[in-house]
Amino acid sequence: MKNLPILKLIHFSNGFYNFTNCIWFFASIQFIYYIIIFGQFSFAKNTNNASKKVPISVIICAKNEAENIKKYFPLLINQNYPDFEIVLIDDASTDDTLELFESYAKSLPMLNWLKLENNETFWGNKKYALTLGIKMAKNNHLLLTDADCYPDSKYWISQMTSQFSDKKTIVLGYGAYEKINKSFLNKIIRFETLLTATQYFSWAKLGKPYMGVGRNLAYTKEEFYNAGGFIEHMKVRSGDDDLFVNQVATKSKTAICYSPESFTHSMPKTKYKDWFNQKRRHVSTAKLYKSFDRFQLGLFYISQLLFLLLAIILLAFQYQWIVVLGIVVFRYVFSWIGLGYAAGKLKEKDVMYWYPIIEVFLIFTQLNVFFTNLISKPVHWK
Repeated sequence: MKNLPILKLIHFSNGFYNFTNCIWFFASIQFIYYIIIFGQFSFAKNTNNASKKVPISVIICAKNEAENIKKYFPLLINQNYPDFEIVLIDDASTDDTLELFESYAKSLPMLNWLKLENNETFWGNKKYALTLGIKMAKNNHLLLTDADCYPDSKYWISQMTSQFSDKKTIVLGYGAYEKINKSFLNKIIRFETLLTATQYFSWAKLGKPYMGVGRNLAYTKEEFYNAGGFIEHMKVRSGDDDLFVNQVATKSKTAICYSPESFTHSMPKTKYKDWFNQKRRHVSTAKLYKSFDRFQLGLFYISQLLFLLLAIILLAFQYQWIVVLGIVVFRYVFSWIGLGYAAGKLKEKDVMYWYPIIEVFLIFTQLNVFFTNLISKPVHWK
């Protein structure tokens, strides 16, 4: 019995030894993601495709977006592209959105618009509005964005359509958020957008496309009809972009476009509560992804969370702290490199200066979103 304290100490030490092995394990998983998987996009050489100049229909749904339409519509009609139309869908707006559509249509022959009334069956469902807009479109090739978005250049249509081919019928683009100086929340939002884009671009290059963003997304009308439109998830309020791509995208069909001239921008949330609720809506659709996509996304997040928690515990107890600190430094160096190259391509380098702090904040916010969604359902399209 005299040896009991020693035995306890040995058992305690073995426990920390196992924890040290665990942190190595999670760091290794993170290495695979940041360097091998994300490296497919981060370290890839930029390529320029010659524009195909296919006739294109730009589709935009708007609900009480009069102010944004006034600001951004001129950037759409001034696109340097020979053959395009703009299809505007007014989804039961109560502001001046409809009046703006009517006034623009008088002088713009390339503009088609549609007014929707509230429908009891599809009330508040953006997919219904999009479906009618797609049916109304004259062209087979479709380019989608949101009413609160604007293209970064007059070559937006040209750059996105350049990725279409006989086989490539889906094009994933980058929808960035505007930079707001001296706003930490803005850095968090743009970092998350960078990370998300790096993930879906990388998996697309690996032949496993799983999502896109409706702020900048293109596909053919034929692809839409072959999939039955949004019928498989029409009752789900969100997911007109990511769930559709998750359903139909394959290696052979999907291309990515990330030249700076192909970006769109929109104003991000400026209040934490609004951004948190937006994240709740986005996360709520992920549970409907294909099983492999749920697995790889879950593994990435769990490895992030457990690595962070183990690092905090082991460093707090100062057990083999030099080894643990070395692992932590190694992990942040390779992740900084992997994500940093992606940030350079997507013009988001400034958020990387805050990377470690933002990542910790984002990890625990995602955990909060997960548990909050278990308790209550998020609010979707207005």
